[in-house]
Amino acid sequence: MPIQKGRTPDRRIARTQKLLRDALHSLIHERDYDSIAVKEILDRANVGRSAFYMHFRDKDDLLAATFHDIFGSVPSMRPETGDRRTEKILGFSLPIFEHLDRLRRAGELRLGPRGRAILHGHLQKALVELIAEEVGKSLQGRRKLGGQVPHDVVVQFVASTFILVLNWWVDSRSKLSPKQVDDLFRALILPTLASTSE
Repeated sequence: MPIQKGRTPDRRIARTQKLLRDALHSLIHERDYDSIAVKEILDRANVGRSAFYMHFRDKDDLLAATFHDIFGSVPSMRPETGDRRTEKILGFSLPIFEHLDRLRRAGELRLGPRGRAILHGHLQKALVELIAEEVGKSLQGRRKLGGQVPHDVVVQFVASTFILVLNWWVDSRSKLSPKQVDDLFRALILPTLASTSE
C-alpha cells in the first residue's frame, strides 16, 4: 500500500514538470526566451502558479531542467570508436553538437544571450561532473608526475573549452558541420589529454 501511495504523486509531479517543459519549449520555438513571462508558460501548460513554484524557482530553473533531459541521453549515444580512454572522456561532444545543429536547423535556438548563458552555465556544470568521473576512472592509480597537469584542471579545461567552442559556433553562425566543430574542439583538447597519460 505505501508503495502505491508514493507512486501516484511521483507520476503527477513528472506529468506537471513535463507540461511545463513542453510549454517552455514551444514558446522558445516562437520567440526569444528573454521575452517569455512565467504567466505565459503557465497558460500554455495549463498549470497553476503554485504548482509551478513547487517545482521550479523561476523560468531559468525550468530551462535548466529542460536541458538536463537532453543531456541525460548523451552517455548512451557515445561512439565506441577511436581510443577508448579518449572516447570515454570526450564522447559527449559530438552528440551535443549534433543535437544543437538539429535545433539550429529547425529554428528552435531562440534563447537570446541571457537564456543561452543560463543554459551553457548548467551545461558546463553537468559536463564537469561527467568529465570528472571519466577522468578519475581513466587516470585511476596514476601518480602525478613532475610537470603533469592536475586532473581537476584537466576537467575544468575540457568543459570550459567545449563551452567556448560551442559559443563560437553559435555566435559566429559558422557553417562548420557538427563533425567539423567536434574535430576543432578535439584539436584543442587532445594535446592536454595526451600529456596526462605520460
